[in-house]
Amino acid sequence: MKKILIIAVIALAATLETSAQKFKVITSVESIVPNGLGRSRIVNALEEKDYKEYTSVQTEDDNTRNKSKRGEIRVKNFEETKLLNFYNIGGIRFQNIAANDALLSSMINDMVANGWELAFVTSAVESEGGKGDGKGIFITRYIFKK
Repeated sequence: MKKILIIAVIALAATLETSAQKFKVITSVESIVPNGLGRSRIVNALEEKDYKEYTSVQTEDDNTRNKSKRGEIRVKNFEETKLLNFYNIGGIRFQNIAANDALLSSMINDMVANGWELAFVTSAVESEGGKGDGKGIFITRYIFKK
């Protein structure tokens, strides 16, 4: 009976250890700047940061400003994969979109092959804001879990 109890405790501990999930975010930024003047990339941080190191708690009694230095937050080790811009001088370039899709599919397939599961995808657009703006990006965050 004692051996069965010990084995059960070890099995339970192993189950709890493997049930902890880990998440990873990879971001694609695709330029929607007219005339192909923007920059498009897939960005993947190669180092981890603990958000708690850069977080302060504001209370009614203590509303001290967060004193974190921006330079400490920056990640210096990251992958940057070049993508093509959505526009060129002739306008929207569907061949560039297809090329970006091929690269993003390759990245997702590589993550899955390395044991990650694509859990969520979220995207947003900051588009042309009117005459003379000339700025815009299409950003997508791919959230993987293990």
